[in-house]
Amino acid sequence: MDRISIAGLLLGLTAIIGGLMLEGGHPASLLQVTAFLIVVGGTAGAVMLQSSAQQFADALRTAGWVFKPPPHEPKKVIGRVVGWSQTARRGGLLALETAIEASREPFERKGLQLLVDGAEPNVLREALEVEINAFEARYRAAARVWESAGGYAPTVGILGAVMGLIQVMENLTDPARLGAGIAVAFVATIYGVGLANLVFLPVANKIKALVARDVSTREMLIEGLVGIANGENPRSIEIRLQGYLV
Repeated sequence: MDRISIAGLLLGLTAIIGGLMLEGGHPASLLQVTAFLIVVGGTAGAVMLQSSAQQFADALRTAGWVFKPPPHEPKKVIGRVVGWSQTARRGGLLALETAIEASREPFERKGLQLLVDGAEPNVLREALEVEINAFEARYRAAARVWESAGGYAPTVGILGAVMGLIQVMENLTDPARLGAGIAVAFVATIYGVGLANLVFLPVANKIKALVARDVSTREMLIEGLVGIANGENPRSIEIRLQGYLV
């Protein structure tokens, strides 16, 4: 569980609601179903219109990464690579077949299979880099869905505000109905700007950071596998891979 993401979201909400209360307001004044439907529904519709079904599904799925990121253990990856290197030096590349069966990571399994099949180092690198590029493109597209939501939400919030003001103008002779229209107008703007800057854009940036992190780990793995293919000393491979740790 990513505690800093949870803490950041709670801090942002607390600051806004706390500031409202310090000014004598009441949190219940921010609860406006009509404004919420306008902003969230309108933003979701705009995002779905511009995205493919795959991109939208990936965006919903990767949102969970913000609070529960995929495992990231680069030191363990280095340890496994060094172990494979030692195994290959003792028993040849064919000895890595057991490592293929033991690995749970598809990317690792593909790289090890290429090694066992006797792929040339440059062929191995090119094949795995193609997969990295596809991975990065797919999940950066998912991040852009949230980024787009952050761009649409404030505008849809303004649309909600205008709709609320239209309702106000239509009921100038009925003071009892003016309050609802004014509430929709202002709360819709708050929802649009708030969701964009507290949720949508931070989620997009967090996903992009996680994707970049995983790409770096995969590139490190490629370097290790190429080193094994070249018959390099396990210690030399380990020292080079440690340069990826920050």
